[in-house]
Parts: sequence; structure tokens; C-alpha cells
Amino acid sequence: LVVAPQELEEELYGSYLAEIERKKAKDGNGSEESDEEEEDTPIYNPKGVPLGWDGKPIPYWLFKLHGLNHFYLCEICGNESYRGRRNFEKHFAEAKHAYGMKCLGIPNTKHFHGVTKIEDAQELWRKLQTSLSKENFDGAKDEEYEDSHGNVLSRTSYEDLARQGLL
Repeated sequence: LVVAPQELEEELYGSYLAEIERKKAKDGNGSEESDEEEEDTPIYNPKGVPLGWDGKPIPYWLFKLHGLNHFYLCEICGNESYRGRRNFEKHFAEAKHAYGMKCLGIPNTKHFHGVTKIEDAQELWRKLQTSLSKENFDGAKDEEYEDSHGNVLSRTSYEDLARQGLL
């Protein structure tokens, strides 16, 4: 069985040659420029879905699943808008949010995770400061002494009794 080289070539490269013939009929020369033109054409994206790693819009169901149709604003970051809950949650640990908190004179701690309004952050900071000042150790109130009989007394009452010579 002898096969002519032309038949072998047609069998191996038939679909490729047919594609080239089709392109030649379409634009006249069949060069590789038509492939580049197809890549440069704008991608049909009527719903404004973000592009994936391949440069094409991600599937709409995935867009909805990740909540990318929701925008979250952060006033502390200069009214920055974050698309999707995941990006929004992640931004609290980023430098831009930390810098905004630093400019307000507030430390960027877990207490402020989820707070996006400047007024809310300042109000929470004032409340935290008052509650933390109550928790600070005060030696006059919190220090305890034990007398020779094993009685536990506060510092002020121990000093009063010691001055009176009752201990």
C-alpha cells in the first residue's frame, strides 16, 4: 500500500489547512495577523463581571457565589470601595487601613475589625479607653496585705491599723 505524500499531508494537517483556506477566503492573505486581531477585539461582558486569569470574564454563577456583586465602602481608607466580602475582610489587615487608623490616632487592633466609619471608630476608641482605664492596677485600692493573724486587708486599712498600733 503506497500513499502519496499529498494525501498523507492532507490526512495529517487537514483541519489546519482547511482553517488556513477559510482565513484566506475571509481576509485575502491568511496571515497570522488575523489571530492577533481576534485577541484584540473587546470581550463581550455586559454584566461587568471581573476578568479571570485568562483575561475572560469569570462565570456569572461564580461571580454571585463569591459575592462580587456587593461593594463595601470603608470611610477610614478614604472611601475606598471593596468588591466582595472576602476582599473587604482582608483589607482590615492591609497597610492602607492601618495608615488611616494611625492618622485618626487609633491603634489598628481586632477591636476595630469591621468598623468602617470614622465616627464609629472614634466612639469605640473612647469607650475602650474608659474601660481599660478602669482595669488598670491601682496600688492603693488593689494591693493587699496580711497581718500576723492571717487576716487579709487592703493597703489603706492595713496602714491605718499599723499607725494606730493595733497590729
